[in-house]
Amino acid sequence: MRRYVWPLLFSTACLFLALGLFLPIIRFERLYFFSETPSLVELVAALWQQGDILLALLVGSFSILFPTVKLAGIGLQAFTGSGEGGLFHRVMPHLSKWSMMDVMLVAIVVFAAKSSGMAAAVAQPGLWFYAGSAIIAGILPSVWSFRQ
Repeated sequence: MRRYVWPLLFSTACLFLALGLFLPIIRFERLYFFSETPSLVELVAALWQQGDILLALLVGSFSILFPTVKLAGIGLQAFTGSGEGGLFHRVMPHLSKWSMMDVMLVAIVVFAAKSSGMAAAVAQPGLWFYAGSAIIAGILPSVWSFRQ
């Protein structure tokens, strides 16, 4: 039973990350007539197109690249059998400290939109999938060590 839990959690984390990146994460309503529901990928692309390249790189790194690399590393370690001595196993505690930074970044955007008074912001399903992926990715290493 235990050996099936880890692959199921890993697959769920990967699926949730994909859904979190491409489903709408937030709905902005301006003047109650116009609403926008961008995905995380669309938000980063919009920052890039508007010339905020440094901010787009920062947000893209923490919210797209970092979670993808982290899940890929977890999967690589597990499926190649690198076990306890692997490089990723030594780096994982340091990466785990930043695991919720991406979700916090999205929460700050929601707070900023609500507090500015220019738009009402409402969380959408993409945010919940994204947060679910971050939480599952955070517990996967402990489930892995329990599995062995």
